[in-house]
Amino acid sequence: MSTEKVFHEDVQEDAVLESLGYQQELKRSFGLLGMIGFSFSIVTSWTALGGTLIIGVESGGPPVMIYSWIGISIFALAVAYSMAEICSAYPVAGGQYSWVAVLAPPSVARGLSYVTGWFMITGILAMGATNNFIGANFILGQANLSFPSYTIERWHTVLVAYLIAVICTAINIYGPHLLDKISRAAIVWNMFSFVVVIIVVLACNDHKQPASFVFKDFQNFSGFGTAYCAILGLLQSSFGMCCYDAPAHMTEEMRNASREAPKAIVMSVYIGAVTGFVFLISICFCIGDITSTAESTTGVPLIEIFFNSTNSVVGTCFLSSMIVVIVLICANALLAEGSRSLYAFARDRGLPFSGLLAKVEPKRQVPVYSILLTCLVQMALNSIYFGTLTGFNTVISIATEGFYLSYAMPLLVRIIAYFTNYAKVIPGPYTLGKWSVWLNAVGLLFLVFTSITFNFPTLNPVDEEDMNYTSAAIGVIGLISVVTWLTTGRKNFTGPQIGRVDVVDGVMGVEATGPNGNAAATKGEKVENSFH
Repeated sequence: MSTEKVFHEDVQEDAVLESLGYQQELKRSFGLLGMIGFSFSIVTSWTALGGTLIIGVESGGPPVMIYSWIGISIFALAVAYSMAEICSAYPVAGGQYSWVAVLAPPSVARGLSYVTGWFMITGILAMGATNNFIGANFILGQANLSFPSYTIERWHTVLVAYLIAVICTAINIYGPHLLDKISRAAIVWNMFSFVVVIIVVLACNDHKQPASFVFKDFQNFSGFGTAYCAILGLLQSSFGMCCYDAPAHMTEEMRNASREAPKAIVMSVYIGAVTGFVFLISICFCIGDITSTAESTTGVPLIEIFFNSTNSVVGTCFLSSMIVVIVLICANALLAEGSRSLYAFARDRGLPFSGLLAKVEPKRQVPVYSILLTCLVQMALNSIYFGTLTGFNTVISIATEGFYLSYAMPLLVRIIAYFTNYAKVIPGPYTLGKWSVWLNAVGLLFLVFTSITFNFPTLNPVDEEDMNYTSAAIGVIGLISVVTWLTTGRKNFTGPQIGRVDVVDGVMGVEATGPNGNAAATKGEKVENSFH
C-alpha cells in the first residue's frame, strides 16, 4: 500500500472522527492483520474455554460444553455482524455507548448512552481481571503439579494476578508502539499453540473416552436439577465467545478503520468458533476421571487433562506454558482496550476526574492515567477472591454480563431507529442490507436471555460463600450510573457531537467536515454491500 493511499485513508478517517466531535489524538498504527491478531488475542476462545473448563465440567459436562458452544457461536455471529455494521458507520473508540448516542431517539440518547458506557467499561475491566485470574491459575497450577507438597492459597492467586496487571501496565505505557507488532505475532503464536496442543493431547492419550461420554452423558456437580445445571453451563461458552467488540475501541488507532474494523470483529468470531469447537471435542475425548479432573489440586482441570494425556510433568508444563504466553498477550490487549474505553468515556466527561483521565501523553500518544486506572480496577476486582470461594465465577459473570448488556443496547436502539424510520439504513462501507434488522433482533434476544442466566447461583446449597453476587454487582453499577447521571452526568456528559444529521428515505447521513470546515465526506451517500 502506497504512502499516499495510507495518508488519504487516514485523512478520511480523521474527518469522520471530527464529524462526531473529536480530534484525532492517538496514533494510527494498526492494519487489518494486526487488528485481527489484537482482537483474537482477546477473544482467543479455545484458551478462554480451557481457563474456565471447571464451570463446564461441573455444569453438564462435555455434552453441554459442545452443544452450547455451537449455539453460542451462531448467535454471537448475529451480534458480531450487527456491531460490525454500526462500527463501520461510526468508527469511534467509545464503541457501544457512542453508537447508542447516535442511534437512540434524541430525547433519551444521552441518558441511554451514559448507562451503556458504564456497563461497557465494567465488562471490559472485569474481563481483564478474569484473564489475570486465568493466567495466575495456570502459573500456580504448574507449580502445584511440579511440587505436589505446595498448596495453592487464594491469596497466592490474587498476588500473581496483581503481578500480571502491573507488567501489562508497564508495557502499555512504555511500549505502545509495540502493540501492533505484538498483535501480529500473537495470532501466529496462538494458532501454532492451538495446533501443538491438539496434536500432542490426541496423540499421547491412549485411553480416550467413548463417544457417548463426549456427546451424550450428562454430568452434574452443581447440586441443582438437570435443566438448571445445563443453563449454568452456558456461562463457560458465553465467556469463551466474548470481547469481539475490541476492534471498535481501537478504531482511532487503525488505518482505514471504517472498512477494516468490521472485518476484524467478524473474523475474530469465526476463528474463535472453529478453534473453540475443535478444542472442546479434542479435550473432552481426553478427559480422565471426571471427578478427579474437577477436583484437581492444580485448580485447573485443563492441566489435569494434559497430565492425564501425556503422563509427563514436563510435557504438561510445556503445553500449559504455551497457554500462559497467550493469556499474557491477552492481558496486555485487554488492558489496552480497557484504557481506551476509559479514555473515550472520560473525553465525553462521563467519569469523575474526566479531565485527567482524558489526557494523552504527547510523546507516546497514549492515555497514561486511563491505563493506570484500568490496572487499579482490575486489581480491585481480583481482590474479590480474598473474600469468597466463588470470587472467580462472580468476576467471570460480571465481565460477561457487562459486555452482553453493552452489546444489547446498540442493537436495541438500532431496531427502534429502524421501525421509527429514524434510520432505516446504517451508513457505512460495511452493510448487512436486508438482513440487518433480522440479525439485530436475533442477537438482541440472545443477549437478553444470557444476561438473565448469568445471575443464577452456581452451587447448591447456596450460602454466603457460594452465592453468585453478580446481580448485586450489576445492580450497584446500574444504580451508580443512574445516580451519577442525575447528579452530574446530565449536566456534563456530552457523547458524540454530530454537527448535522440528515435522514432521507430512512438513510441517516452524517456530514464529516475537515479541519478547514469544508465537507470532507458525506456518509450515507453510497452504501456498498460488504456482507460476506
